[in-house]
Amino acid sequence: MTATTVEAARARGRTWRRVLLVSGLATLIGVAIAVLPGHRGWFDIGVYHGAVRHWAAGGELYEWVTWNDYGFTYPPFAAIVMLPMAALPWYPTIVVNLALTVVAAGFLLYLLVDPLAQRAGWSRWYTFALAACLLAGLNPIRDTVSFGQVNLLLMALVYLDLWLLARGHRLAGIGIGLAAAIKLTPAVFVAYLLVTRRWRAAATAVGTAGAATLLAAAAAPHATRTFFTEALWDTGRVGKLEYVSNQSLLGLVARLDPGHPDRLLWLALVAAALTVWWVRVRRAVASGDERAGFALTGVLALLVSPITWVHHLVWLVPGLVVVAAATLPWPPAGPAARRRLRAGIAAYAVLCSGVVWVFANGFGGPHGFLGGNAYLLVAVGVLVLLPVGSRKATDRDVAVP
Repeated sequence: MTATTVEAARARGRTWRRVLLVSGLATLIGVAIAVLPGHRGWFDIGVYHGAVRHWAAGGELYEWVTWNDYGFTYPPFAAIVMLPMAALPWYPTIVVNLALTVVAAGFLLYLLVDPLAQRAGWSRWYTFALAACLLAGLNPIRDTVSFGQVNLLLMALVYLDLWLLARGHRLAGIGIGLAAAIKLTPAVFVAYLLVTRRWRAAATAVGTAGAATLLAAAAAPHATRTFFTEALWDTGRVGKLEYVSNQSLLGLVARLDPGHPDRLLWLALVAAALTVWWVRVRRAVASGDERAGFALTGVLALLVSPITWVHHLVWLVPGLVVVAAATLPWPPAGPAARRRLRAGIAAYAVLCSGVVWVFANGFGGPHGFLGGNAYLLVAVGVLVLLPVGSRKATDRDVAVP
């Protein structure tokens, strides 16, 4: 048997072992998702579907509510984008939502993980498959899928601009603008464009968001007026601030004193988060580390938003990928890389665990504080400790080839 034949046999064996590992891991995660409690019954897509059907039939968009008084909370442009689902029955609506979510997740994984595979010399299909399994295990991802949420779709729009910026494309900013017009939170990425002096991209983002909002205002003036004068300010439409699913800084403050949340404390924490973000993003920009800059901005959005449900925490995924990249090559050689790897594994395990739900009915005392705010504490850790500026980033590191 020649050396070439032996090497080919080893390669085939290695491929089969990888196929078996991925198949086993995917099966394990699939069974766990199917049998463990936590499926949300497509609740949010039920809100979207019910609200736009009611609106299409001539009703008021923001008057429609579910049996437990949850209503449509996004700007009217989001309702226009979702309007085609008014023509679909319930189950086809779920299928379309799932299909779009899978496409968005695939794009994000390719954008975030493929550069790591190329840099480390890993098999691209194997890296992608393992990353998809790890992604599916995260509590925020599970909730996004089972609620029928749009988080990954918005994230894909924002990260489209990461791809466009790396190429100096004239349309960079359009994804952020569309995402901000659908849901206000991604507008924080306009601040990132301004900090990085991407004036054209920032103008494109603002112009796109403004044009989409004006289009919605022209098509639905009453709904637009209702949203910006009433619905936008009514936090009661989306639930209680102190509920453990709200893993924002305001959620933490509300859990300290549910009856009288200290707004001054919240504003102080927001100011601190903004300061840390500003310093660290500027450092990332100075070193050309666009991936870290985008990841930090996503974390900032989670922290400063008044409401950050668990399913919104998909914005932590890019930070986990940045941590993984900072530990290469594997196994990590230096003590700093080993510490980062341990921290990344710990953060991932916490985000998979669903630990916050243990404290859904009581978050008092030290254990309740730590457990009820566990995901928030991970987000704070990412904002403060995410590796930035450790090396010069290249186009290969920030964009799909």
